[in-house]
Amino acid sequence: MGQLTSIERAMVEAAAGAEMLAQVEAWAGVNSGSRNLEGLADMAALLADAFVALPGELTLREAAAVEAVDASGKPFAIEHGRNLHLIVRPTAPVQLLLTGHMDTVFGADHPFQALRWTEDGVLNGPGVADMKGGIAVLLAALKAVETSPVAARVGYEVVINSDEEVGSPGSAALIATAARGKRAALTYEPAALPDGTLAGARPGSGNFSFVIAGKSAHAGRNPEDGRNAVVAAADLALRLDIGKGPRLSINVAKVDGGGPNNVVPDGAVLRVNMRPATVEDEARARSLIDAAVAMVRAEHEVAIDVHGGFGRPPKPLTPAAEALFGLVRQAGADLGQTIGWQPTGGVCDGNNIAACGVPVIDTMGARGGKIHSMEEYLIVDSLAERAALSALTIARLAEGA
Repeated sequence: MGQLTSIERAMVEAAAGAEMLAQVEAWAGVNSGSRNLEGLADMAALLADAFVALPGELTLREAAAVEAVDASGKPFAIEHGRNLHLIVRPTAPVQLLLTGHMDTVFGADHPFQALRWTEDGVLNGPGVADMKGGIAVLLAALKAVETSPVAARVGYEVVINSDEEVGSPGSAALIATAARGKRAALTYEPAALPDGTLAGARPGSGNFSFVIAGKSAHAGRNPEDGRNAVVAAADLALRLDIGKGPRLSINVAKVDGGGPNNVVPDGAVLRVNMRPATVEDEARARSLIDAAVAMVRAEHEVAIDVHGGFGRPPKPLTPAAEALFGLVRQAGADLGQTIGWQPTGGVCDGNNIAACGVPVIDTMGARGGKIHSMEEYLIVDSLAERAALSALTIARLAEGA
């Protein structure tokens, strides 16, 4: 180890020596797909049992109400699981936010459910890296901090949400409230690369459903009396697609609608994802949507309702964020770890935290790779190294770094 005080050294050793692998194996054995409410309830209970070892007030918070649109264009409610929320020392001079998510992309009916060792020290399994390994790292780091005299100087909120993999619609408000007044935030997504590289700037992301209402008519007798919603959806898709470029990714993902060949279709739903690189690009995307919708309404004489929005704002690399990255890099150097960062195309709760004006590093979790696939893996040795990195980072933030 490099330039560590005796207090830092003891804390780092406590974090690195925590039993994390058994936790990961137990947690990954519980299916907690974003739509598996029963599994998420089981997972929340396990996490509550684990995090109760920390001081403070722990609650399981209900998700906010969320509405979506079905294939016919009809709104319906979507339920999400409860979110773990822990508040520790809210009057301490330094306040931090630490977040993670308990859900995975693997539903209860997905074939990827079991753990296996692919080689010595490499564990394959659903959510082992994304991010049950990260939650174990977070907990080990905080328990180590609590053994140290620096704990008195730092307060923190922990949010482990149940819907990150679907955009955090039911937990975004909780995260935004928890971010208020925080000096910095750490989020425990897996490292951006297997070597431990962190994610820097991120684009934003918005999901939209355009519900188009036309007018039905007989396709042979009087088609001119109809207003074809599927054609209008196709026109809207093309108008939106023209706006894509290096700083604005636009993915026309799906069109629902239509019916018998002898009926002019009167309904369609167009699904689109947009990823703007900056706040300015997000504004351009909004203008593109407004203009395209107005033109299609006028030219096709249809009604269009727009559902959804930009749930993940762009996350630029601000000077405050760069300073936080520098602190983590120095902590890594003192632990013998090389820490770098680079932009990435993915999005996460770090986007939402950054939009609150709080500097955040959102890939403090374990090293691994091939997430969101049946080849997802965790490098087990990284649990200890990343727990040590987090503990030292939190301690130095507490000391005023």
